[in-house]
Amino acid sequence: MSVDIDWAAFVLVFAAALIGAAAVVTFYALGLRLLVRAGHAPVVSPAEFTDAITVITEKEARRAAKQAAKAARKNPLTDGQKRVALIGAYGCFALCAVAVASGILLIVVGH
Repeated sequence: MSVDIDWAAFVLVFAAALIGAAAVVTFYALGLRLLVRAGHAPVVSPAEFTDAITVITEKEARRAAKQAAKAARKNPLTDGQKRVALIGAYGCFALCAVAVASGILLIVVGH
């Protein structure tokens, strides 16, 4: 009994997975960058955790929010440029969703 490995298929799957992962990460990072440039930075409130994780205090959270508001006021982009950046960010997030959905469809349907 011998096991034969189709190395060409293995390399093809490896390359597709590597390119797909790089595309998702790249488009997500670019989408976040454009979202921040558009003045819509995602804000995550601090959560309560166990002893293992340090949580920022209310004072630190207020200071961070104040700094974010100050940075948003200093944004050199015009309203039109901010709108284009926001549309670009949503486009990048849509491309991420399409890449993930196509990967799932390839696994489910294309086996």
